[in-house]
Amino acid sequence: MKRLLLPLVALLLPLLIPTPVMAINDAEAVNISGRQRMLTQRMMKNHLLIGAEIQTDKAQRQLDEAVALFEEQLLMLRDYSPTAAIDSKLDTVEALWFPHRLRIISAPSKTGASLLMEDNLALLKACDDVVKAIEAHSGIDSARLVNLSGRQRMLSQKIAKVYVARAWRVRSDSLKQELDDAITLFDRSLNELESYPSNTDELRDALQRVRNQWDFSRTGFQLEDSGRYVPTIIAVTTDSILSRMDAITFQYQNLMQQNVH
Repeated sequence: MKRLLLPLVALLLPLLIPTPVMAINDAEAVNISGRQRMLTQRMMKNHLLIGAEIQTDKAQRQLDEAVALFEEQLLMLRDYSPTAAIDSKLDTVEALWFPHRLRIISAPSKTGASLLMEDNLALLKACDDVVKAIEAHSGIDSARLVNLSGRQRMLSQKIAKVYVARAWRVRSDSLKQELDDAITLFDRSLNELESYPSNTDELRDALQRVRNQWDFSRTGFQLEDSGRYVPTIIAVTTDSILSRMDAITFQYQNLMQQNVH
């Protein structure tokens, strides 16, 4: 019997011991906290897509994945947090996130969408405060590039979110201004990233590809002026921009890590 128990215990032991969260460095923390910003907007966008009955299966899958990843990364940032100030910022995120996650996965309601979007923006701001605190703590100039390129990921999803809300005719006086501000900020930030003197050839090529897709997306925004909405096209192109900006952010993260040594 003992011979049978020992192998059984050996098999079960890894399941009984909690898996430790992998330690992350400052550069990774800026990237991950920046991705949290993006996830807030991605969740809201997909919640609205489900409500508008646009690519609902895909939107539901993306929503579930975004919620799960937000939870996982929040734990990683908690484990990383090197200061009481960053702990306090994460406390604020948690206080907003716990009630918000229940509402974001619930059945969408057009009448309740405006209020949910306001709460979502509050969560976005709290996540942005975490990024800024980690960037300041790192004390590395290139951390700004990780923050800036990471913010482009968020803006791609924020733009898509507002566009879908307008296509679904969600009532809110601030949506047009939010869309215009996000487009302007994305443009300005892309210009700044393109002008960074230490960009590698690989980075310049990647940024040019983003520029090409961004210019195409802007033609879709202009159709709104004539009352025509193309939410499926905007969702696809902004997701592609998100994917490309994520890869670019990792390249700037590597650049930041090199500057540490």
